[in-house]
Formats: sequence, C-alpha cells, structure tokens
Amino acid sequence: MKKLYSLKDTEKFTIDEVWDMYRKYVNNSQVDLISKFGFGNDIAIKAEKNFIFTKSGKKIYDFTGGIGVLNHGHNHERILRIRQWFQKNKFMEVHKNYFSPYIAALSSNIANLLPEDLNISYFSNSGSDANEGAIKLAYKYHEGKRDYILSSNISFHGKKLVTSNVTNSKETRYFQFQELVKSDNFEFNNFNSLKDKILTLKKNGICNVYAVILEPFSASSLLSLSEEFLRKTRDLCDENEIVLIFDEVYSGWGKTGNLFYFMNYEGLIPDILTSGKSLGGGKASISAYTCRDKFFKKAYDNLRDATLHSTTFNGLGEETATAMEAINIIIEENFVENSKNIYEFLNSGLKKLQKKYPKIIKDVRGSGALNGVVINTNFSDKYLQPIISLIPSKFTRDEYAIKKIIVSSYISQLYDKYNILTFYGSNIDLPLKISCPLNIEKENLDYFLRSFEKLLEEGTISVLKKFIKKNIF
Repeated sequence: MKKLYSLKDTEKFTIDEVWDMYRKYVNNSQVDLISKFGFGNDIAIKAEKNFIFTKSGKKIYDFTGGIGVLNHGHNHERILRIRQWFQKNKFMEVHKNYFSPYIAALSSNIANLLPEDLNISYFSNSGSDANEGAIKLAYKYHEGKRDYILSSNISFHGKKLVTSNVTNSKETRYFQFQELVKSDNFEFNNFNSLKDKILTLKKNGICNVYAVILEPFSASSLLSLSEEFLRKTRDLCDENEIVLIFDEVYSGWGKTGNLFYFMNYEGLIPDILTSGKSLGGGKASISAYTCRDKFFKKAYDNLRDATLHSTTFNGLGEETATAMEAINIIIEENFVENSKNIYEFLNSGLKKLQKKYPKIIKDVRGSGALNGVVINTNFSDKYLQPIISLIPSKFTRDEYAIKKIIVSSYISQLYDKYNILTFYGSNIDLPLKISCPLNIEKENLDYFLRSFEKLLEEGTISVLKKFIKKNIF
C-alpha cells in the first residue's frame, strides 16, 4: 500500500516535496506560475492577525486580506474559542431531520442587521454557490416565464458554470463555457446601457428579464456603482418586476466602509443580497443569500417547493456557529468604523504617493479596507520598451501579459525586499490591491506605505529588470 500522509507528516515537507505533489496530484501549471514569486518558494507554518510566519523564519505582512476572507485577520482568538467550544461539547454538525438552532439564530442575526424585510437566508459554502442560489430563486420567482439575467461588462460573480455565464471580466472570460442561463451585459455604471438592454429584451411584448445582478462595489476592479445608477436601477427593476440582486460576497461585512456597501445609501434595498468570504471569520467556508419576504414566499414557501433548493452541507453546525461569532465580532469590535479609518489613512497615503510619482501610479482606488493602485503600463517609454522586447514570446501570448508582468514585478519585489504579500485584481486594469483585516494596527499600514514608496523611488524599469532577470532568463 502506498504511503498515506498524516497532518504531522506535512510539518516535515520541504517546498520541493510540496511542488512535486502539486505537479503530480494538483496542478502542474500552478507550480510553474506561483514558484516565480518568493511566496511560491516558502511554506507557511503559522498565521496570526495580519501576519504569516514561514518555515524559513520570515514574518510576512499579509495585505491580501485572504482575497476577501480575512476581515477578522488570521486566527482571531474569539473565532478559535467558539470552534473549540463547539467541538468540546460535541454539538451536532448536520442532520436534515432536526431543526438547527444555529441556522435559526444566524438567520435571525442577519435579518436584524439588514434593512426592511431582507429576512430569509440560505447558507451554502462559497460565494459562487450563493450567487447561483440567488439566480435560481429569481428564475423560480418568475416561474420560468422569463429568459434573461443581466450583469455588467466587468462583473465577477464566480467561476461555476452558471455564475461564469454572468461573469464578464475579460480576465476570466477568455474561454467561453456552455451557456446554462441566458445572459446579456451592459456597460458598468451606465444606466442608459442597462435600460436599453431591458427595453430590447422582450417576449410577446413583455419584459423578458427576470434578474439584474450587480456588484455595488467591484472588488476585482476597485470601482463602485454610483448612487444615481443604483437608485435608477432600483426604480427600473420595480417598474418591470425584475429581481434585483446585489453581490456583496467580497465587499460585505464591513470590508468597504459600511456593513454592506449598498447601505451607504438610505432606503436603497436589493431583493436578494449575497454574502460570504469573511462571513466565516477566516475559519469557516460559508456563504449566504438573503432575500426579501415576498420573493422567497412566492418561489419556495409552499410544501411542494420547500426543499427545491437544498444542499448536503447547508448550514453545517460549526460553520454557522462560527459565522454567528464572526458577525458579533464585527459589531462589538467596531469593524465598520475601523474600515473607515483604514480608508482615511491608507487611501490618502496612496494618493500622496500618486502625486509624488504620477508617471508610475495611474490611479488610486478603493473603499474601506479594500484599496489599490493602477500601475502605469504604457509601453511607449523609450527605456521600458527595450526591456519588454527581451521577454520571450511564450510569456506574452495573453493580451494582458505585459500588464501582468509589470504589476507582478511590484508584487514580487514587495515580498522579496519587504516581506509584504499583495496581489492584483482579476480585471482589465489589473490593480495592485492592498487589502487588510479590519483590526489591523496603524503602524502596519504605515510600514506598507513606506515600503511601497521605496519601490516607487527605484522606478518601474529597475523593479521590472529584477523580476525578469529572476524569473525569465
């Protein structure tokens, strides 16, 4: 019998052994891609707050925010305690024949925090699951009599087959998967573009759109929909009885300066809200869609359809208990206010750097604790162009390859020189994103700004040369 590893065995793995197993059993190309960076050559052994500790002894400043998961930081003490309490008492995880007090309490807590009648919640595992559940409910609400769902031209709603049909970011839409739902898109933040689509899509003279799905704040591009756009869209959906879905999987739970971004605008309510990522406190894989009473009642609240949307791990006990504690921490530890303070300090610091280095920083974007910069990738620079021309063609087949290489060079140098972990957004502008937990200390934000400024002083040519020399030649 071949070797079966234990958790203790993994503590002894070298990075070469991990690479080898990834190449054989996970994804060979991931090794080729991620090993180009310093973090792809390290093994993380511990994490706490906004720090990651590696096997080689490094203390890494994590400014990825766990790609939206770590609003509470790594291993928040209260999250750990609640999970340990659940395990110690051997509470029941899942059983479909018994009502779950954890699902009941978590649903109640969410309803009590959201405006008006956003009352009914369903819990799944990923943001993509939540969005798919929301789309399914909207379709069922119209009894299958309408055909289309609309999303923006830079949207990101997930990578499953259904959600990929409403994800239009060019960075992820280069391969066209089978269309499982009929979808169309409109120009981001252009109300007339949306209105024209709705007026065009008719069947027998009646509106043929059952849902519009929006990201009030686009985490991949760091752009927001205007209040005017959102309010006009709300009115347009009401006029045409279209279900309005707000996807706040990434931007929600305090990340962007309010409990949810849409709550910046009084009286603006979606019909369905999706959330996830940090809902699990950095330890639980849980997401949710929450809808207004009338939409749920028409779609599912009858004996025939009561279990039409269900999953095996819906509302897993420890996951829902963790989510309850995660929400209580957000409220009790003033995460929303913290998020606003992070924005004031970090975003203003980035704008100061933009004024000092306008040829490098093209734009500064963000909201709350999710911020970033768009690096200038204009290749006409007489000094930059010769360096770009040295890159072998196999690395530049992707139309965004040069942008990725330039932004990646900054990500690489931040890690190698300053132990700072960052990433870029999966959208055409590829912003270098700076995302942090909502309990981060100000001194760590200051460390990032000072370190980033040192790289900017070197300039793109110097940073890019080091990255190309290390990884391509």
